[in-house]
Amino acid sequence: MFGPEGPSLRELAVQALSSVEHGYDLLAPKFDHTPFRTPEPVLDAVAAALARLGPFGAGLDLCCGTGAGLDVLSTVCRDGVTGVDFSAGMLSVAREHTRSLPTPVHLVQADARALPFAQAFDVVVSFGAFGHFLPRELPGLFARVHSVLRPGGSFAFPVLAPPRPGSPAFCMLLGFDAVMRVRNAVWRPPFVMYYRAFRFGDAVRELTRAGFDVGSQALPEFGHRPDGSRRARLVVARRAA
Repeated sequence: MFGPEGPSLRELAVQALSSVEHGYDLLAPKFDHTPFRTPEPVLDAVAAALARLGPFGAGLDLCCGTGAGLDVLSTVCRDGVTGVDFSAGMLSVAREHTRSLPTPVHLVQADARALPFAQAFDVVVSFGAFGHFLPRELPGLFARVHSVLRPGGSFAFPVLAPPRPGSPAFCMLLGFDAVMRVRNAVWRPPFVMYYRAFRFGDAVRELTRAGFDVGSQALPEFGHRPDGSRRARLVVARRAA
């Protein structure tokens, strides 16, 4: 991450002491060279899963960042794709990245909690964005997604199995969240990014309350954990027809 193309430690520190919006504006030119970008294997697996479910008409990438998810949607949507993000810097990079896509792309700067659309989409996707929302914000967020889907439309997002308690990955995420909570307790504006705040069971419950029929399917590309459980799944929440 601290290589010639990625952000320096100082740049990351400046970002972390900014608001979420301004922090991503600063990071945008180098974002795709950080571990924060959704890995290609996840994008490819979701694209394959959506191809099995589709094709779709119009698609929306919620919190699209630099546009990696728009590439996925362009392969399964016939009528164009839209990306929404509240960082102008991230959208600027996405605009350059999506110029060559065969599907028309529309980019909108807006807050995901106040989406400026009517029932306009047949599928909505999101990649790695839920850590930017506090648990109490999920009901409103899911209600807004429900409102922009056409009847029968789907809200899909990948979920990776959480690391085992006590494992190095678990301790790393626990430590990151602890540091962010201390940072937000002593510094303003807050930077909301908590890896462990988004819990699968809570998300399913709130999606159901928002009016979705919630299911999931395995992403077989990631295989199984030693106990036989899947390493990754695609949540597919459908708006009733």
